Amino acid sequence: MKKTAFFFFLTLQAGLVGAGAAVAHTTSKAAYHDPAQYGRPFAGVPDGRDAAIYQVNMRGFSQAGNFKAVVARLDSIKALGVNVVYLMPIFPIGKLRAVDSPFAVQNYTAVNPEFGALADLRALVDAAHQRGLAVMLDWVGNHTSFDHAWVTEHPDWYVHDAAGNMVNPIPDWKDIAQLNWAKPEVHAAMIQALRYWVFAANIDGYRFDYADGPSQEFFTEALANLRAIPKHKLLMLAEGDKKKYYLQGGFDLCYDFGFMNVLKGDIFAKGKSVRLIDSVNTANYRKAPANARMLRYISNHDINAWDGTPQQLFGGQRGAMSAFVVAAYMRGVPLVYNGQEVGYAERVPFMGARKPIVWTPNPLLTREYQRLLKFRNGSAAVRHGALASYSSDDVCAFTKTLGREQVLVLANLRNAAVNYPMPASVGTRGWRNAFGGQPAALDHLTLQPYQYLILKK
Repeated sequence: MKKTAFFFFLTLQAGLVGAGAAVAHTTSKAAYHDPAQYGRPFAGVPDGRDAAIYQVNMRGFSQAGNFKAVVARLDSIKALGVNVVYLMPIFPIGKLRAVDSPFAVQNYTAVNPEFGALADLRALVDAAHQRGLAVMLDWVGNHTSFDHAWVTEHPDWYVHDAAGNMVNPIPDWKDIAQLNWAKPEVHAAMIQALRYWVFAANIDGYRFDYADGPSQEFFTEALANLRAIPKHKLLMLAEGDKKKYYLQGGFDLCYDFGFMNVLKGDIFAKGKSVRLIDSVNTANYRKAPANARMLRYISNHDINAWDGTPQQLFGGQRGAMSAFVVAAYMRGVPLVYNGQEVGYAERVPFMGARKPIVWTPNPLLTREYQRLLKFRNGSAAVRHGALASYSSDDVCAFTKTLGREQVLVLANLRNAAVNYPMPASVGTRGWRNAFGGQPAALDHLTLQPYQYLILKK
């Protein structure tokens, strides 16, 4: 689409009122009226490839289900070894045609009162920053609820069918209306709303829900605009599958649907060759810049709610941990979904009846997550190094190398003991356990069911 030049001044929505004096920021395309900056921009936002992300589903995170309950557990989240907290949608939910989904946004510049007020969100962000944690918001920009103000104020901002009815993005998504991304006014209004939270709550980036929906032109414009905000470093994550664009077009991170589908569906469910992961890596990183990373996980809100818990999908807790090692170490950025770190065995809904996590301590499992993430955080080779795969049909085996640092990972993805002959190019001498430092005996290696080893030279 050839963009028509425009100069669009957007009147502040009601959600902006009271957030502070407006400050105008003019670009070549539009003038944006931002609230006064709340707080001091956070200097600790990690680069995309150095991120370790913790996802919070506030509706299932606690009995209270609000921002204050998240603040109460920030020390535990920090201790896990993550450096980014990602909050699922915080906005008021539409009531018209509603199914109680937080992905039906009624107002982009207001806080859902079930979670608290703007002051409570600010307190959460402040508390996270004090602990060295960045905060990302979940942005549901492709569509709105049917009772969003734009539906009546700007019906031409939506896609209509031949009969003049607003359409759903996907037929099954009955509670939301598709925005028309051919409209420059939609671009400007959405960018204004995205800018709002950077100023009003001092947030550090966005996870863009259903990023395959909006146009590439919008993201090029929006990301450039947001990254030009002075003093803010913003982390951008795309929940989308247009790999080339997301890896090269301005996003720091992109969801790795292919990795999860192969790991869960092919390798664990069907017993197919572990070498399939190599094909995923090749496809995802072909022609990608060196700092490009895919987001990898063994659970998130969708997987947990619709498919099952990590224990259900990966053959129990040991299988889940072996899968997590591959997700976190091979060539991805890890995401931990709330409750995963204590082995919570129940699904955590994000719509409908509330079922909060029971944080019954599981200290051995939590320490295992802490140990894995701590080593990843401290290893430039794991985060930035060159990948060489030595996988067999049953064992995911690879090295990560940067300079003189080399890390070897062996993960048995089968619920059976597997003999693994060490390739000559890797060698059996000089490797030590990454956590205890003990020499590793690799000459006649048998990995127990779902066992993993992390070794270094």
